[in-house]
Amino acid sequence: MDRLWTPWRFDYIRSVDKETTCVFCRIATESRDEENLVLFRGSHSFIVMNLYPYTSGHLLIVTHRHISFLNDAKPEELSEIIHLGQHCEAALRKEFHPHGYNMGFNLGRSAGAGVEHHLHMHVLPRWTGDSNFVSVVGETRVLPEELPNTYRRLLPHFRKL
Repeated sequence: MDRLWTPWRFDYIRSVDKETTCVFCRIATESRDEENLVLFRGSHSFIVMNLYPYTSGHLLIVTHRHISFLNDAKPEELSEIIHLGQHCEAALRKEFHPHGYNMGFNLGRSAGAGVEHHLHMHVLPRWTGDSNFVSVVGETRVLPEELPNTYRRLLPHFRKL
């Protein structure tokens, strides 16, 4: 069996167990949107940039309610998540011109959820070749832009919602 190491995720993994409260519940109740990289707040969910992204523009659509699974969500919450997913896709297309997207949920820790008890959908823009030798062989993720710059580029697209 081959193993691919992801050392860029270690700081995140180490900090998850130290968090005494749910990071998404904290962000949902705070008003420091720029500091928390929140792009939009809806009635049932909000859009935030992933602090430890796999690619530039990696977004999360997070429910306001602290729920773990899709079965726990109300129809209006699910509807808003999908609607915001469409908007994320459009904003990323206009700003970053990706070749494709990964969009989905990791439900439960064994499924890859870093924050397993708060429902959120990942929206990742993807480019042909974005998993290059540096990521695979060099064990390093290359992000060509700092998070605050990405935030400033994307924010105008979410003010229109």
